[in-house]
Amino acid sequence: MTKLDLKKEYRDLFNPPKQGFVEVSPPQMSFVKVDGAGDPNHAPAYGTAIEWLYGVSYAMKFAAKDMLRRDYVVPPLEALWWSDDPGTFVRREKDRWQWTVMIMAPDFITTGMFEDAVARMLAKRHDRPSTLRFEIYAEGRSLQIMHIGSYDDEGPVLERLHEEVMPGLGVTFGGPHHEIYLSDPRRTAPAKLRTVLRQPVRNI
Repeated sequence: MTKLDLKKEYRDLFNPPKQGFVEVSPPQMSFVKVDGAGDPNHAPAYGTAIEWLYGVSYAMKFAAKDMLRRDYVVPPLEALWWSDDPGTFVRREKDRWQWTVMIMAPDFITTGMFEDAVARMLAKRHDRPSTLRFEIYAEGRSLQIMHIGSYDDEGPVLERLHEEVMPGLGVTFGGPHHEIYLSDPRRTAPAKLRTVLRQPVRNI
């Protein structure tokens, strides 16, 4: 049985250069999502959201393998971040952030498979996030770069994006700041973390 790896199918979306921002246009994709707000290092809801995302995602993977004879690698954790003031990301004022954490799913995963996976999770735990859902996300034109290092070192990179790169291209914010976490922070030194930083944009 061939195992689908979406990171390889969409290599340009998961492997941008480290030296500078490049433009991409991600197609619409399906995600399991949960919303929340506040500093992810201290908000209990953030940890609960991630546990549910992985639990549901792996249940869908095993269902696809059993029912459809199709297997896939569960993609990495992603998150959308936004604030009334984009400068809070440069200043790392995490308590002012709102977020949507999410995990992508292949196009052969159905809403019914998601609902079955949620039901299996509910048999084990009763803290389902109220915003847990399965939906399409269409991001469109974006700029992205590979960041190597601590999450707290992203500020200067984002400042350059906001103050130099975007004005130079004549574009402005077209959606929430997007991050894709390619490294496991529990097993990777902060200086070696690999994170895709993506910003949807639109013409001014």
